[in-house]
Amino acid sequence: MKRLIQHGLMFGNLITVVSPALVERYNRALERLTGKQTQLADFHIDISGYSPEIGDELGDDLYLNHAGVNRQFILLTTDQKTAPLLNAKFSTSRGILRQWIEANEAQLFALTARDAVAGELVNSVYSMSTPARLLDVGRVTIEADTTDGAVASAAVLRDKIDRFMTEEKAWHDDVLIADMIGLAKNTGDITRNPLHLQTETYDQRNFWSDHFGGVYVFRTVDAPAAIAMTDKAALAGLVIEDIIGGDERSAIAQFLKVNDLAEPIVEARGIDSGAILRQKMDFIVADVAAALGEDLSGATRRDLRQLGRRHFDKLPTAWQGLADLVRWAEDDGPWPRIDSEHPAYFYTLRAKDHADADLVNMLLAELTPMDVRQLFICHKDAFYAAYAGWPEAKKAYVADFLAAEYQVDKAGTRDALFGHEAPMEEPHNAKADLIDRVGPWGAVRRR
Repeated sequence: MKRLIQHGLMFGNLITVVSPALVERYNRALERLTGKQTQLADFHIDISGYSPEIGDELGDDLYLNHAGVNRQFILLTTDQKTAPLLNAKFSTSRGILRQWIEANEAQLFALTARDAVAGELVNSVYSMSTPARLLDVGRVTIEADTTDGAVASAAVLRDKIDRFMTEEKAWHDDVLIADMIGLAKNTGDITRNPLHLQTETYDQRNFWSDHFGGVYVFRTVDAPAAIAMTDKAALAGLVIEDIIGGDERSAIAQFLKVNDLAEPIVEARGIDSGAILRQKMDFIVADVAAALGEDLSGATRRDLRQLGRRHFDKLPTAWQGLADLVRWAEDDGPWPRIDSEHPAYFYTLRAKDHADADLVNMLLAELTPMDVRQLFICHKDAFYAAYAGWPEAKKAYVADFLAAEYQVDKAGTRDALFGHEAPMEEPHNAKADLIDRVGPWGAVRRR
């Protein structure tokens, strides 16, 4: 993984902690949450305050995420909102944390100027002992305070101020006045600088979980289902309308279709579908060439086309299907027969414009592992696991490609691949009508 780290593709955008004062604050928060402390003088943290160096030191990568539920967090700065979330057990956790930081940013900025803020993403589940517990993770509430309890003290002080201002004899209550002065030493003047963090509840209805070998749960769609990526039997006892195995391609395709969650890339507006499909073809060529021992150092698109011609007879059916689709879309080639069982099928899809687009693209990335760019963007855990088993030639090619063509313009790349334009009226087109009726490869096969 050293190559990925050097390119900023792993542990990138983490927050560096080097100040003795910040290390001391971190240790106070860490002891409050876990009863442990670090002996490190400097380290890096993600959005939740998790540090891979401290995880290594403690021999526990889940030291802030016991049992993979109710993730705890330590905030030293509001800058953490842009950092990634490492060792995520739920796909929603980072988004929830970032929303909460942004909603409380002014207060958190003031609080972290003098202390660390420690908290927890709280739900009613404390252990993922059975698959049924997945459906109990419906709502998440964030609870947080400074290590010296400034927020809680401010709430108590507000109550005492209300008493002081409303009760007739409060002006003569020496105990009340002394309590207010003592609390104000910790909170400051809350009449001018209120200390209050919003306690919001976030819905977690549709999500991916790392538990039980990886599972996608969709509850708020027309036809709810759970998709088990490794072992369908592991979800026995999960009460949901349908449980689908990751190898049940037609069932997954039908699920996406009936819930209107995905669309063919060639039908999407505002993108260069031909370029996207050709890049996917290049990734497949690189996968084959690396397995055959080819040197991919500095390989360009032209080099990959040459490798594709050289090893044409060894290219998989997925590559052939994408090539047929490109010919049909760009050169009026013959109608491509790509049904849901075809290896190219999921490579031709992307999420539609809806609230769960990121989750659907994450699922599609896991179903199309040779598309290394989408795998890296949409499902980093799956990317790192796959990367570990690749030949060195492919590791070098992918790391160089992502560093050169993704890192330099992340937002632009994401928009080019997954962005959506508002629909607009177009001239009547018979080919478009045919797409609307059956898709570019024919109707999806039912189970």
